[in-house]
Amino acid sequence: MGFVLNIGIVLSIFLGILLFSKKNKVLTDNLLAVWLFVIGIHLTGYFLFYKGYWEIYPDLIGVTAPLPFLYGPFLYLYVLYSIKSESSLRKIDYLHFAPTLMSYLLMSHFFFFYSAKEKVQVYKGAMDDYNGTLATIMLVGFIISGISYTILAYRKLIKREKVVKENFSDTSRINLRWLRYTIIGIGLFFIVGTIVSVLREVIGFQFPFNADILFYSILVGFIVFIGYSGIRQQDLFTSANIKERELVKTESEYKKSSLKVEVANDKHQELLDFMEREKPYLNNKLTISELAEELSLSTNHLSQIINQYEQVNFHDFINKYRVEEFILKAQEDTSFSLLGLAYDSGFNSKSTFNTVFKKFKSLTPSQYISKLKK
Repeated sequence: MGFVLNIGIVLSIFLGILLFSKKNKVLTDNLLAVWLFVIGIHLTGYFLFYKGYWEIYPDLIGVTAPLPFLYGPFLYLYVLYSIKSESSLRKIDYLHFAPTLMSYLLMSHFFFFYSAKEKVQVYKGAMDDYNGTLATIMLVGFIISGISYTILAYRKLIKREKVVKENFSDTSRINLRWLRYTIIGIGLFFIVGTIVSVLREVIGFQFPFNADILFYSILVGFIVFIGYSGIRQQDLFTSANIKERELVKTESEYKKSSLKVEVANDKHQELLDFMEREKPYLNNKLTISELAEELSLSTNHLSQIINQYEQVNFHDFINKYRVEEFILKAQEDTSFSLLGLAYDSGFNSKSTFNTVFKKFKSLTPSQYISKLKK
């Protein structure tokens, strides 16, 4: 157990420092860095408890107890600001940290007015006035916080996924799968922590092992995953020359569109002609704002045309052309590798190429080419 905690503490602090020193870092990098430091402090607090330092230094008892209240807010704010080009939090965002502050205020009497001996008695369960009532309130609060913020973060993730696919043809550097895993990881941490706490504290079940190892191991694994992914991940607005006001954010905007039907028809044909003639999809970092500029359209109007006339989002519209370009090149030139031809067709990574190709053709690239040769 001590080994697992040590790994978590060192990694959280180390990864937090790396994020703070990341080049071209944005608000989400700072949020993740602070979150990792909070996790490191929380793990340090539990490590001191596990090693028995609470009895030696009673003033340490309960100091880090409210910190898990911060996990949900940090998760939510991280996902939220991944679709906003803001440099700082809004004032209203700080309300998400109110439960943590309230917990410390409720515990202030314990921190400042209990003697060292009384704190040890609370720690051992000999005094119930603090340990029973407040601990129960905080446990219920953890459950509500964990479930609520996990749901809110997932909803924001779905929104971000739509935004990315409406604006970018290549998402290999701003993919969303890792964020999905992040939300699942935090949700799992809260679920396991809740089950263990309820069984142990409410029902009185005695585990034959230290059950804390379950959710703290999940937390350490989560640190490794989110730290690595956060450092590697490129921000939505630094990955391409695009500004937040240029982003296409929702299809509901089309209902208020000023684009006339006859103009839309003409622009749709112009778009198709331009795609065939200029092949802009060969630019592996093509964004909807760049294509819209070529056609003298707003990003929203171009997105509207693509969605209504082609029945796909921008990401799929562009990559469909790339797939057809790859097939054409593969038939004409057999001297290059399939991956080399994919790069020449506008794809930017092997994984994206394989995923997109199978989506449109229901076969892997090699299977499809082999079938053509028969």
